[in-house]
Amino acid sequence: MTSTPAATSRSLTQATLSPRLQAAIASYEAPRGFLAVASIGLPTLETVAALKADLDLWSAAKRDPMDYDGVIERSRGYYASLVGVTPDRVAAGSQTSVITSVVAAAVPEGAEVLTVHGDFSSIVFPFLQRAGIRVRSVALADLAASVTDDTWLVVFSHIQSATGVVADVPAIIAAAAAHDAFTLCDTTQSAGVHPVAASLFDATVCHTYKWLCVPRGIAFLTLSERFQSHLTPIQAGWYAGDNVWQSCYGPDMALASDARAFDVSPAWPAWIGAEPALRMFSELDIDEVWAYTSGLGDLLCDRLGMPKQHQAIVTWADPEGADLRKLVAAGIKASGRAGRLRAAFHLWNDESDVEAVVTALS
Repeated sequence: MTSTPAATSRSLTQATLSPRLQAAIASYEAPRGFLAVASIGLPTLETVAALKADLDLWSAAKRDPMDYDGVIERSRGYYASLVGVTPDRVAAGSQTSVITSVVAAAVPEGAEVLTVHGDFSSIVFPFLQRAGIRVRSVALADLAASVTDDTWLVVFSHIQSATGVVADVPAIIAAAAAHDAFTLCDTTQSAGVHPVAASLFDATVCHTYKWLCVPRGIAFLTLSERFQSHLTPIQAGWYAGDNVWQSCYGPDMALASDARAFDVSPAWPAWIGAEPALRMFSELDIDEVWAYTSGLGDLLCDRLGMPKQHQAIVTWADPEGADLRKLVAAGIKASGRAGRLRAAFHLWNDESDVEAVVTALS
């Protein structure tokens, strides 16, 4: 990859950003050269402090399981606000594949599930494991046009992990509605960096350890009331009970009537770190976040002499990993996926990261 002279573009300096976004940027230690948020996010200073304090309390025998209930419910509320639904439509889980498996179990015998070729395995493999259903895979660009009356469920990522491409949500939603098909959208690579309207879909799933900068082990499911009636909470446990602390023993079972029926037992320390991060992102103007991060992506495209991608995840062909090795040698953290180099920009990045990549590749 060869560079070109710097292109003229609008300033991306932090002085042009809102005070709230500037404060969010300042909440990180801002390590230069970290372009791997598409693989793993970074904790805010508040998250680090909260985790340390919780560990001290636990070590001193000053923690009780009930202490975490409020943290979890507040976090659920912050996430609901971020993606534009009410908290009763949000279930708390642990992994996208586990949540997707619940949806896969609901697909009627003989029904078709339409997926995207090359999409992330966690939202594809659970359906491939189901006997008696038909799974069809098409290119992302062909997804909307490929929905038919035989399609029961359309499954896709809002932003593709390998390429950073943003799906044409309006077209997909319109096609699904025209054929009375349900939709499942994975927002793991979009929530926190790109606006997400979860109410547009019958279900969304999101693991929060990337762009939302939450400790790994917390994922969210959003469900429309229409779609929830088709699902069975096959992983139901005590935390899915209508009254959690009265649901610890069987055989009597009274699950929550809303999406909380799909909750799984929480990994308590992770939630302590999640709350401040989710609160911060729920208070940001995500349109501004996307303008900033995709602006850095376009600046990199300009500097490398390739067409602008208008994405926070910038990718280009690197089948042998030569460019990735150059970045690693320069102390820049990026990733390679599906024969492409993947450089992902988030709040802690700025123009100096763009120039560091250009210098390393030159």
